[in-house]
Amino acid sequence: MVTTSLLADAVKNIVGDSIAVESLMGPGVDPHLYKASLGDLNKLMEADLVLYQGLYLEGKLGEVLEKLGRTNEVAGLANQLPDRLIKKVDDQGKIPDPHIWFDVAVWKEVVIHTNDVLAKQFPASSVYFKTNTDIYLSKLDSLDRYIRTEISTIPVEKRVLITSHDAFNYFGEAYDIEVKGLQGISTLSEFGLRDVSDLVKMISQRAIKAVFVETSVSPRSLNAVVAGVRDQGREVVIGGTLFTDALGEPDSEQGTYIGMMKYNADVIVKGLR
Repeated sequence: MVTTSLLADAVKNIVGDSIAVESLMGPGVDPHLYKASLGDLNKLMEADLVLYQGLYLEGKLGEVLEKLGRTNEVAGLANQLPDRLIKKVDDQGKIPDPHIWFDVAVWKEVVIHTNDVLAKQFPASSVYFKTNTDIYLSKLDSLDRYIRTEISTIPVEKRVLITSHDAFNYFGEAYDIEVKGLQGISTLSEFGLRDVSDLVKMISQRAIKAVFVETSVSPRSLNAVVAGVRDQGREVVIGGTLFTDALGEPDSEQGTYIGMMKYNADVIVKGLR
């Protein structure tokens, strides 16, 4: 059992068809707000291995998983990453930004650690896992180059990515684009009139042409921003819908991590260039 669709995709690339992999959260599900049902808890209890990301991405479910780890095989994969790779969002440097998958280089480290955990749990398949992992890491290198090349086609002064919540900080640093979210790193955060007003002012002053909504977050907040900008006599459009905390439908382009990241990059470039 794996918590998020993003992590499940990584695991499936490592284990292939050798192990049944099930994601607790489906397409479009916001992990920040997720509440496990009784059926979910039973699935977690019965699984041979439970994998979750950690860094507080799964919200209150993280506490459940930590307790489950006292009696069952449970691993919080991102919790084992070197601290230097984790961005912090508070002045004291204690609150991690969990959206690590938006830097492909950091996500590669998660994949490597996932392989190690799986190899330890299923040693008879360790060579098979390592072969699959190496192939997948090579694909992730190609993905990283693709995103870097595409974002570089946006003129520097237009590289401003505005979204509903602060999910793209890793993406911004990795691919040289300024990011701004109306809410905090978690969709549990509430936005206020001051937040909307500040963002409207920024968009108007800098003549930013597009903002982006997210599949797992209500567009209500950004619709208020768009209306506010128009009240100022400026024009800004919804540049597209981005996938942030979950993958798309399994049979779609956005149903894999690589497909989702390429799709996002293409939408951002089209909206800002």
